[in-house]
Amino acid sequence: MVPRSAVELLARILAHMAAGQGVSVVPADAELTTQQAADLLNVSRPFLIGLLDAGEIEYRKVGKHRRIRADSLLDYKRTDDQRRREAADELTALGQEMGLQ
Repeated sequence: MVPRSAVELLARILAHMAAGQGVSVVPADAELTTQQAADLLNVSRPFLIGLLDAGEIEYRKVGKHRRIRADSLLDYKRTDDQRRREAADELTALGQEMGLQ
């Protein structure tokens, strides 16, 4: 028997694919280069470096290179997505208060 969590994960993957969205499977403890991390966030590498330098995403240095754990990157993405949703909700509410909708 397949565990329920595996079936739910597969359903989410298929839903993303049906919507034309790409899907990547990355182990949580995988370490990414700055370019790989930037690609996953769909931002430029310099923008990602700024996030790292600002302490927004945890990373470690290997020599002079930065390595970002996949779970740290996904934690940042979840938090950032939540902030964006809240900001959009606030703008919608403000627009309604001003009679713009």
